[in-house]
Amino acid sequence: MKRAGLWIGLAACGLVSLAVVLALATAAGLSSLPLSPADLPREALKPQLLDRSGEPLTHTYQNRWNHHDTVALHEVPSLLRAAFVTAEDRRFFNHCGLDIRARLHALWQNLRAGRVVRGASTITEQVVRLIHPRPRTVWSRWLEGFDAVRLERHWPKPAILEFYLNQVPFGAQRRGVVQAARYYFDRDLATLNPKEMLALAVLVRAPSSLDLYRHPEAVMPALAHLADRMHADGSLSDDQRAAITADRLCLLRPRLAARAAHFARHVFDSAPPELLQHAPELQTTLDADLQRMVQHTLDRRLQDLAYRRVFNAAALVVANEGRAILAWANAGQSDSAAPNREVDGVLTRRQPGSALKPFLYALALERGWTAATLIDDAPLQTAVGAGLHTFHNYSRTYYGPVTLRNALGNSLNTPAVRTVRFVGVREYLARLRALGLRSLDQASDFYGEGLALGNGEISLFELTQAYAALACRGRFAPLQNIVDDSRSDAGKQLFSEAVASLIADILSDPAARQLEFGANSALNFPQQTAVKTGTSSDYRDAWAVGFNSHFTVGVWMGNLDATPTNGVSGALGPVVALRTIFARLNIHEKTRPLFHSAQLVRRELARSPRTSGAGTAARRQEWFVAGTPTGATNPLPAAPAAPMVLSRPSEGLQLAMDPRIPDAEEAFEFLLSGVAPTDAVVWEIDRKESARTPGGRYLWRLRQGRHQLKATVYRGSEKVHETGTVSFLVK
Repeated sequence: MKRAGLWIGLAACGLVSLAVVLALATAAGLSSLPLSPADLPREALKPQLLDRSGEPLTHTYQNRWNHHDTVALHEVPSLLRAAFVTAEDRRFFNHCGLDIRARLHALWQNLRAGRVVRGASTITEQVVRLIHPRPRTVWSRWLEGFDAVRLERHWPKPAILEFYLNQVPFGAQRRGVVQAARYYFDRDLATLNPKEMLALAVLVRAPSSLDLYRHPEAVMPALAHLADRMHADGSLSDDQRAAITADRLCLLRPRLAARAAHFARHVFDSAPPELLQHAPELQTTLDADLQRMVQHTLDRRLQDLAYRRVFNAAALVVANEGRAILAWANAGQSDSAAPNREVDGVLTRRQPGSALKPFLYALALERGWTAATLIDDAPLQTAVGAGLHTFHNYSRTYYGPVTLRNALGNSLNTPAVRTVRFVGVREYLARLRALGLRSLDQASDFYGEGLALGNGEISLFELTQAYAALACRGRFAPLQNIVDDSRSDAGKQLFSEAVASLIADILSDPAARQLEFGANSALNFPQQTAVKTGTSSDYRDAWAVGFNSHFTVGVWMGNLDATPTNGVSGALGPVVALRTIFARLNIHEKTRPLFHSAQLVRRELARSPRTSGAGTAARRQEWFVAGTPTGATNPLPAAPAAPMVLSRPSEGLQLAMDPRIPDAEEAFEFLLSGVAPTDAVVWEIDRKESARTPGGRYLWRLRQGRHQLKATVYRGSEKVHETGTVSFLVK
């Protein structure tokens, strides 16, 4: 007896010790629980982007919590609430967080089956598991029961159920019933039919294996069983039960209200890291309604131009005030047949053609030229390697002396090259970079005079940003993609207000572009709008950029694989889209004229010979920046004299004699620029005087071999200039 009592005592001590150890281990294993759902951390791995009015632009499923698509418990349909309670925890409103009866029943079922067929976790325990994930072990289940009891001491039942319905995991990383309803049915909770509500309650049992898109039939037995249970306990009426049998599950994948994936990528790439790391939501400057309209405009325009082999387009809309990006659209990428559909046309670098010319002439105006300055539109050649490149206008027509206004308005090429010679390629490149055209990252010698015609590569983003500086009185500031009330950057004044105003006046003047575009050009907008087009070589890129008093808009069309289009120019392709976008923008804005600087003065001048004729007045009006010479009673002022430069031949030029032409009749014209017609030029070939000519031109008869040329300029008897020696080859 004594020995038996000893063993009983030892056993009792062992049990007490085990209980103490179990109690201590349990206490140590319990988690700290928030006192309310509001105490949970709100930090997000990736924020959801909203448009300027709060409309979602992105759906983010990488965060631990569903921050965005939550709903109050009273907004969840009663049938949906009942379906989840019946399916997951039918005694939810009666237990204290732990359902002992359900656990014992589940244990018996698992033992009979020889495997785990039921978990019996209450909704409260599932919430604990969401807050503090643990390995799926028996010990974890033990701790979750205690945590569930503790949680219900702080959280009322409605708060627990609301949290559960908003955070319960579904397939495809969706959390909560709102995200699940949109993912499977693309509808809000209030519009779901009874069968769809019960389907959501069934799907949470096995989110990884139950997927309506992959195996819609797999959910049907469980759905029917749940409907029978709810009908039996009175939570499902006869009519609702019949509807579940009759209704079909109509699956519909969700779509965002606006296609803005490329804009979203730009926001994530450029936003401050502190905003991306902590904010569950980030409000952007984009206008979803305008984004849809611009997207539709580009899609339609590409359809109209499909026969001309234009497959891609992009557009950027900016509010001048604050430089906020309102629309960022790409077209063509959504078509599986379109090449490079994932590339962002707004950020892709392409040649802008003539779209850069306004900045060139603005720089010339700052250097003393005026809108009335005469520039010679005549054939022009420049050295390219061992050959010569001839500049010509789009129409292949030369107009002789034209004013700066007409040179810019008609986008003439040879005047632009002569202008860049006046301002300097290096200085022009520096100004373009100051305007945000950082893609022009080569030395000025790399671009040469071709920079005047847009031979560098820039993005639509950079070009539109630069035009916004002209629209904002010459002040440059970076474009904004997120709402930031703390922004204090007022920008940098890169052109004077008077010069920016004069450039805008020229670009919005229909008369200034009549020579090349005609009197009824598509560039003549109903409201005053400054418009410029650009076309790269071989029609690979077509551009149109414009601004009015409120907005700046840029449009690009072409092919992202760099294949040429079938003759689509800036005036043919993107201008139509530009007009449509501005028409939409002007509907809700009171339009007003472009800013006109008080520093501009109007003077009367003699009419240019190019624009004079029968029925035209002998004099015309022009705007001048105050303080610059106007020549009001004299002929139009001419461009300052260029320095004397041996333009042809260039160093290393190679010429080939044509076997179809008699040798005695083959000649090449030497050209010495900047020489007055009254000056005398002595031409020395291979150190021997070959000719003496008035002015800077000499038609030299070709002779095979390597040759050296030097020219000396005399004004009267005085030698005023002597060129260096240039070597060239005639084959």
